[in-house]
Amino acid sequence: MAEALRTPTWVRVMPILLLVADLALEESVPRSVAAGFLLTVLPVVVAFSAGPAVVAGATVLTVGLQALLALRAGHLYEQHHLWTYLGTVLAGVMGAGLARQRRCQARDLVRMRAVADTLQHTVLHPVPARVGGLRAAGLYRPAEADVGIGGDLYDVCETRYGTRILLGDVRGKGLEAVRTVADVVGAFRIAAHETADLGELAAQLDRQVRRAAEDRGDGELFVTAVLVQHDRSTGRFELVNRGHLDPLVVGPGTVAAVRCAEDLPLGLGHLAVGPAAGSTAVSLPAGHSLLLHTDGVTEARDGDGEFYPLAARLGTLPITDPDTLVAFLAQDVRRHAGALTDDVAVLALRAH
Repeated sequence: MAEALRTPTWVRVMPILLLVADLALEESVPRSVAAGFLLTVLPVVVAFSAGPAVVAGATVLTVGLQALLALRAGHLYEQHHLWTYLGTVLAGVMGAGLARQRRCQARDLVRMRAVADTLQHTVLHPVPARVGGLRAAGLYRPAEADVGIGGDLYDVCETRYGTRILLGDVRGKGLEAVRTVADVVGAFRIAAHETADLGELAAQLDRQVRRAAEDRGDGELFVTAVLVQHDRSTGRFELVNRGHLDPLVVGPGTVAAVRCAEDLPLGLGHLAVGPAAGSTAVSLPAGHSLLLHTDGVTEARDGDGEFYPLAARLGTLPITDPDTLVAFLAQDVRRHAGALTDDVAVLALRAH
């Protein structure tokens, strides 16, 4: 966090460059001309990289140097030089105020980022490297990096029914999306320990999103999500897909989509015709991992507008353990798209 607030080097060297330029000009013009007027802005320039005390010291030194240059030209007490001294002092006063305000804003920014980090780790817990019978790794990057949390969500928890995983994407952006993320993740953490059937767990989350939509008067609120349950004794995965992207089974040089029976997204279940589609069981071959992701990955565009070719890129990997998959995507998606325009969430899972 402190690194992000560090003053760039070019800002810190600007006062030195200005001083050198003024002295060079002083040597290039006739002695009868004092070029010290260029130094009038020096205290303000110093204020962008230093505190009020340093600005005050820079002001005193600047006025002294201007006086020496004027004395060298024999114009120490001429009126336009006196006005230059006064202008420098005023610039010093304004620079000290600017430096103080800049430092106050920097402290506020540090506090805000600390709050954002705390909020992120409270709502979205770090992905454990091992949980139940799984090895796991995760990637989470909100499109607005300073916010800390976007509209994507995930959670991983060990329950008496097995290890349960949730990954989803809230419709919309901004604070309302973050609020929905907190609601859904909180509901999942409670219901995952109390609900035996994975389909019923999805139905409870569906009702939670529906209640939130009614409370907010937002008839278009929904969350696409995929829920996973891993049975440590059998090694099998059970999946329920609620309008989300298909999970991928990734092995060395191979990628296959898990075609789950799809239901409507969370919050829209009341619109379904007929019973819920149910769950899909999957057994991973040895050396393969299950990858869950949001559309921030597949819809990341390069400069030519081309989408990120997720399956094709993963198919080039000779090693596909969770850590390798996540580390690869963290770099490769950024290399493909540059700045992200949508939130990105990825979970990679493998039985151990």
